[in-house]
Amino acid sequence: MYAKVESERLQFIRYNQAKLRSEEYIHLRDAVVGNIDGNLNPNDIGNAFILPSSYIGSPRNMQEYIQDAMTYVRHYGRPDLFITFTCNPNWKEIQTLLLPGQQTIHRHDITARVFKQKLKSLIDFIVKYSVFGITRCWLYSIEWQKRGLPHSHILIWLQDKIRSEEIDRIISAEIPDN
Repeated sequence: MYAKVESERLQFIRYNQAKLRSEEYIHLRDAVVGNIDGNLNPNDIGNAFILPSSYIGSPRNMQEYIQDAMTYVRHYGRPDLFITFTCNPNWKEIQTLLLPGQQTIHRHDITARVFKQKLKSLIDFIVKYSVFGITRCWLYSIEWQKRGLPHSHILIWLQDKIRSEEIDRIISAEIPDN
C-alpha cells in the first residue's frame, strides 16, 4: 500500500512541475548549462524533475532537516549527549506480533512501529524525568541498518553542562543476553 501511495505522490510531482515552480530551480539548470567540471552529459540526465522539500527523504527535505539542526547548534552550541538507540529484534512487543514462522525481516512494518514507540518512550523518559538533567532541546534521526533493523542517533542539549567528574555516572554500554 505504501508503495502505491508513494508512486502516486511521485506521479503528481512529475506532472505538476510547472505548478510547483520547478523552472525556478536555477542550480540544476546552471549545472546542465555550465557543466563546470565537464563530467556531466545532459543526455545522461533523462527526464529530470525536481522533488520538493515536502517529499520525505528528498535531498531538499534532508537539507531542511540539516538547517534545523544547525540552528540548534548556533543557538545552544555543541550537543551535550550523543545517544545511539538500536532496535532489538527479540523485543517481546515485536515477537508477539509475528505469525508462526515469520521473522522480523519479513515484517518491517511491525519492527518500525515498535521501534518508533520505544524511541518516543526513551525520549519522553529522558526529557520529562530529567534523567541527565534539564533538557533544553533534542533531535534525532532514524537510519536503517543493512541487516534490516532501525537505529536512532539522538542529540541532547542540557541546561547545565556535564562536568568531567560525572562522565562515568552517565556513560555505560550494555550487550543484551540474547
